Amino acid sequence: MSKQAVALQFSSVSFSYPSLTVLEDVTFHFHEGEFIALVGPNGSGKTTLLKLILGLEAPANGSVALLGQSPKKSRALVGYVPQHASYDPSFPISVLEVVRMGLVEAQGRSAARIANVLALDALRQVELADLADRPYRALSGGQRRRVLVARALVSRPRMLILDEPTANMDKVSEHRLFATLEHLKGGTTILIVTHDMRLVSSLTDRVFCIDAHKEGKVGRTVVQHVLEKVEEADVKRVRHDVELSPDACAFGEEDANG
Repeated sequence: MSKQAVALQFSSVSFSYPSLTVLEDVTFHFHEGEFIALVGPNGSGKTTLLKLILGLEAPANGSVALLGQSPKKSRALVGYVPQHASYDPSFPISVLEVVRMGLVEAQGRSAARIANVLALDALRQVELADLADRPYRALSGGQRRRVLVARALVSRPRMLILDEPTANMDKVSEHRLFATLEHLKGGTTILIVTHDMRLVSSLTDRVFCIDAHKEGKVGRTVVQHVLEKVEEADVKRVRHDVELSPDACAFGEEDANG
């Protein structure tokens, strides 16, 4: 596998709220085209990490680089699927219109015809093009989640971030979602954030865990762990007992600069 540019780099990052230190001396990186899982229990700091990645918060110490720039400058290159997306069920909006919302920042005032073509293509990727004209409120929870993935994909992002993507999703929708991600893998950098501490998708190249407080540390840090294939299963097991260097790459290199 050829070496790719670094997609995300955390360098000695610390972050605190007024009465709580959340992260301390966090250093890790991964490359463009990789499929990454970031795991940690509820309340471990995953939301704070996401805010730092998306440029919604700034580190107190250290630096974050996203796709070679500051997170704020790279935000338009990232598609984001939140865990919860509130909406007014009485608002008459179609599936296609929901997906087109993902073009606002990336495309500006694009012609309606071009926007529709892009939105339909994104819906095809999640196998929902046949529901383009259906009211969004009429969909199941799993279908709505896949529509939000299409909304994130419509701007052709270089990185796709999914926060708890399988929450409240049935097995059929979950299978279809990961089939979509498998198709995207390699061309799009994929980061999945999840609380599942034991198993991750077999698509995963590397896993980073938000570790519990260690001796001498106030906040949490992020550690890369070993993955091992589970026989005759479409998952990998996270070896929490085996840590890797912060500079370890899936490309078999030990290079602090990626």
